[in-house]
Amino acid sequence: MAGLIPQDFIDDLIARADVVEVIGKRIQLKKAGREFKACCPFHDEKTPSFTVSPGKGFYHCFGCGAHGTAVGFLMEYEHMSFVEAIESLASLMGVDVPRAENDRPARRYDELFSLMAAVEQHWQRCLRDNTAAVDYVKRRGIDGATASRFGLGYAPDSWSDVLDKFGKTAEGAERLLATGLVIRKDNGKHYDRFRDRIMFPIRDTRGRTIGFGGRALGDGEPKYLNSPETVLFHKGRELYGLYEARQALRQIDQLVVVEGYMDVIALARHGIGFSIATLGTATTADHLNVLFRLTDNVTFCFDGDRAGKAAAWRALENALPQVREGRQIRFVFLPDGHDPDSFVNEYGSDAFVTALTDGVALSDFLIGELASQVDMTTVDGRARLAELAKPLVHKVPQGVYHELLVASLAERVGLPHARLEKMLGQAPQKGSRMTASSRSPTRQRRAAISAGRPSVVRRAITLLLNHPSAAGKLDIEKLAGVRRAGVELLHDLIETVQEEPNITTAGLLERWRHDDDGRHLGKLAAMEVPEEDDFDPAAELAACLDQLALAGRRERIDYLIEKQRLNSLTDDEKSELRQLH
Repeated sequence: MAGLIPQDFIDDLIARADVVEVIGKRIQLKKAGREFKACCPFHDEKTPSFTVSPGKGFYHCFGCGAHGTAVGFLMEYEHMSFVEAIESLASLMGVDVPRAENDRPARRYDELFSLMAAVEQHWQRCLRDNTAAVDYVKRRGIDGATASRFGLGYAPDSWSDVLDKFGKTAEGAERLLATGLVIRKDNGKHYDRFRDRIMFPIRDTRGRTIGFGGRALGDGEPKYLNSPETVLFHKGRELYGLYEARQALRQIDQLVVVEGYMDVIALARHGIGFSIATLGTATTADHLNVLFRLTDNVTFCFDGDRAGKAAAWRALENALPQVREGRQIRFVFLPDGHDPDSFVNEYGSDAFVTALTDGVALSDFLIGELASQVDMTTVDGRARLAELAKPLVHKVPQGVYHELLVASLAERVGLPHARLEKMLGQAPQKGSRMTASSRSPTRQRRAAISAGRPSVVRRAITLLLNHPSAAGKLDIEKLAGVRRAGVELLHDLIETVQEEPNITTAGLLERWRHDDDGRHLGKLAAMEVPEEDDFDPAAELAACLDQLALAGRRERIDYLIEKQRLNSLTDDEKSELRQLH
């Protein structure tokens, strides 16, 4: 099995790729100065706001914020995985994708994937040979074809079934431990994690088994048990049934997010092959990124009880930053006492599809749920509604959807749209009540690069993204001790350029594609930096670092002077203050 793709090959491929050629083969581009423009393929618009920069090697939409490199475009537009996009781009350029065959981690992952496949096949054989397990599957309405499609199996009621077959050596036991199939006791010995359970393989986008879910056959607790977090399995990123849905459907027009394995399987058996499930966790930002790469129409389907409503609200909160025009997010609440499995088995697929069609739009669910918490017949209640909605509205990116959401809220509150918009104001910077040193790096970064007012850090990041090579000889130590928001990100960008002098703007954006700051970096990279005749980006960047270093010294002096006023300076701090002065 192939190993990992070397990072230097990925960087070189992105640097050499003609982003205009890649995108131009799929949508119509029109020359506009040094760049190309088009109507954005990721949201509906009449005036082109989608810009492709051949010099910088990336695209950016000023309407919806979509941006990325040639690799990112293939993933977003063609619904490819990262590896598929790299292979497609390499094929277009006529080069072979190298693999790190001699890389030990790659070999180790291959061994773990092979182990998971072998255990899956073993459990499938165990299911066929166990009458009680077969009877349970049949009682749940699962036919043989569906069980085969989803790879269902059975883990025998034994403390060492898997251990005896796959962990006879110390190395074998360690592999079982690394994949979460066994548990280590305090005395160093091991025992099987899954016992007397119907087993559901969890597959990645390439169809490889990366984890398992187990449903107790009897009254065992917990009723459902998932694999733990491992090097292969991260439950906050994976979605059960997604691989099967992609295999079954050429075009994914919509995806339905449900809560359990049996929900996905029951719906698939009734011809509804576009459902997926989270794995014992709330819907995360990573989940949503995957979903919206495949479709613009996502429906969350939950039980109608209190737990279902709570799960739906968590999904709504996480979905708000992903909302933009062209995307549709709806919520379906089934009758009390029903989950998708029981509902579709009792009422059939047509009734379930009708329930999806009648789902509640995200905006209606948001406003309706908040309105139910206040007395809408009073001024106080309507004011409280606006206050409750404020932090949620701030999560929605600026654009048409944001405007329409505020308009709907204004109608419920009883205020003119413009008046409520003004009262809601701008979203406060996260951590605004915290000291700079106590903020997490991600919060520092996001606060700096999303701020509306210009800053030295923002200027420096913009310069660096437009002219990466200008950071090659900067003295990065000048940033030591500087507590300005965003300095952590600036430091990381400079460090990356200095470690890899040939990296391009597109290469930097690709490195930060999964980071929370990726979309903000795309905006800054798309900005044109005014250049005078004697413009020297390296000198400009150095000047920015000097300003930040000076500001850092001033902040430190102010801090020490305040301590001096309180007579709390240590001897070392007294010496430091004299030197700083």
